Amino acid sequence: MVSEGEKLWEPSEERKAKANISSYMDWLSREKHLEFDSYHDLWNWSVSDISGFWESIFQFFKVKSSKPYERPLVEGKEMFEAKWFRGAELNYAEYLFSGKSNDQIALISASEGGRQALGARGGRGSSSEIIRYMKWSELRKLVASLSLSLKEDLGVKRGDRVVGFLPNIPEAIVAFLACASLGVIWSCCSPDFGAASVVDRFKQIEPKVLIAVDGSRYNGKDFEKLEVVAKTQEALKSLEKTIIIPYLRESPNTEKLSQRPEIWQDVLSKNKKENESSKLEFEQVPFEHPLWILYSSGTTGLPKPLVHSQGGILLEHLKALSLHNDLRPGDRLFWFTTTGWMMWNYIVSGLLIGSSVVLYDGSPSHPSPEVLWDLADQVGITFFGTSAAYVSYCMKSGLKPRETHKLKELQGIGSTGSPLSVEGFKWLYDNVKEDLWVASVSGGTDICTAWVGGCPILPVTAGEIQCRCLGAAVDSFNEEGRSVVGKMGELVVTKPMPSMPVFLWGDQDYRRYRESYFEMFPGVWRHGDWIKITERGTCVIYGRSDATIKRMGLRLGTSEIYRAVESLPEVVDSLVIDFEGLGGRSYMILFVVLKQGAELSEALRENIKRKISQDISPRYVPDEVIQAPEVPRTLNGKKMEVPIKRILMGVPKEKALSIGSMANPSSIDFYINVARRLNISSEGRQI
Repeated sequence: MVSEGEKLWEPSEERKAKANISSYMDWLSREKHLEFDSYHDLWNWSVSDISGFWESIFQFFKVKSSKPYERPLVEGKEMFEAKWFRGAELNYAEYLFSGKSNDQIALISASEGGRQALGARGGRGSSSEIIRYMKWSELRKLVASLSLSLKEDLGVKRGDRVVGFLPNIPEAIVAFLACASLGVIWSCCSPDFGAASVVDRFKQIEPKVLIAVDGSRYNGKDFEKLEVVAKTQEALKSLEKTIIIPYLRESPNTEKLSQRPEIWQDVLSKNKKENESSKLEFEQVPFEHPLWILYSSGTTGLPKPLVHSQGGILLEHLKALSLHNDLRPGDRLFWFTTTGWMMWNYIVSGLLIGSSVVLYDGSPSHPSPEVLWDLADQVGITFFGTSAAYVSYCMKSGLKPRETHKLKELQGIGSTGSPLSVEGFKWLYDNVKEDLWVASVSGGTDICTAWVGGCPILPVTAGEIQCRCLGAAVDSFNEEGRSVVGKMGELVVTKPMPSMPVFLWGDQDYRRYRESYFEMFPGVWRHGDWIKITERGTCVIYGRSDATIKRMGLRLGTSEIYRAVESLPEVVDSLVIDFEGLGGRSYMILFVVLKQGAELSEALRENIKRKISQDISPRYVPDEVIQAPEVPRTLNGKKMEVPIKRILMGVPKEKALSIGSMANPSSIDFYINVARRLNISSEGRQI
């Protein structure tokens, strides 16, 4: 058994010396005469002198601006009024393409299925996917061609919105970079989104152009998507042009679309002359000019359209990917994600560093549970990003990649999406690789990065995140708004960061911005997660604070329940809902999803309760344990604790959640039936 805080890995002195963050500290010593004895000293400086810190990032990474900035930071009365590098003009895409060797590999992609719209490079891997390799020269040429067509043929200009309905394929990156080069604002939904969910997002931002695929494949099944495209066209009155990428079929039938589309290949081939297609120009925009619009999960209402700036994302992602992920040219970065999750935007920025970005479109378990480990071997992934849920899946499936795969180039694994358990940490070291840097991270779509995450010069301890990230003034507040150490509290951020949204689209008076982040602690960003910051500077995330278990007045993060319950071999997944604090008696329900063939016998039910009692406390033993077919999750894979609590309290489905935000909408019916049986009132009382 391994316990929380137990050391699992220590970087060698050689690895510490070669780390990018060590080079940065040497640079600070040489150029700024700043000396730091430890990472934690460096972090303290980064959040006490945020202006000096972010200016050092601008300078260390040699960010060039066509116009100089006046000051690194001008703070306002409220955190979101902070103005970064006022006067500077630059372009995210220009930095991304600058200094890259044409013959080096920019993108590597694999797909469970679908046509390869740009043509395949390489051959078939052992898991039947086609591996495609795209050099920087080809990426530049494609971006230049699309950029020229958007500007000259479709009339798209700086500040317009172009949206994508696209899977995790190179075409999505080409489209985004073409928009960024023009100062056009990009936004994207994954093909696993339903029509209502797509419209809920895109209708708010009034796009001019839609780029979409005809269909997708997942878990061995084909899914036609032109009906979704048609409904999206009809709902978006601002839409002037649609571009279709033939992904599922070579010649998709587009007759049912209300707006006659152009075909991707035709758009790219309009500018055939070499001197035209290879010339890529970059619109110079202010530092705070919008780069893309991401969306909150929207589980209980319209998703918030979060607008991030070109300059803010550029600086934050250079810092995060270089200093915290330790990426460099020649590395191969992978994160299992869709285009609808912020991790797609994050890994695209691996190109800023000069790393090759590895994309995968499809199921992580089809045609076999080893498909992603196969990919790691086939293309030489050096940093393998995934989620705690995937690690748990591998554990439950009995996988032992270190025995079945070489993983020769693999140096680090990143985990996010939900807290990685102590057992998850241990499994990675026992079953993937002994000399492995495990970087568990936690952040949010709100800032498109991590608040707390990895550091290549610090040890890895079981169940803990290594550190608070540079420039992120993260603290843990109790209910009175006081900082606490070694205790669970609200994750708050006390100083601004460049990648915080510059605004929410359509939120002209910042009312929605204030309500979302600044209501609980005025002037302080409250993120909505429980966190413990230890005396050693490590962090533990306990889940969403709005889904807290509160038994007899004492609070507990849901992740602790999940860790105990899901360690049992029969339990595949779980969901806990607690009703204390709603005006009624304490009542807690635990839903469990069992492995195939298992049933919730009285013996298993008692074993589950005993496990919680022994591992946590008798106080948190549930009043009822119910077997469920599946746990409702968002499109980003997060458990929908709060919406299900509302369902169980009798709130109508249409008011409790947004079906379009769900990965498995049919799962709701089971919980509606449970709600009818339980008959819990809106005050949390069982009637």
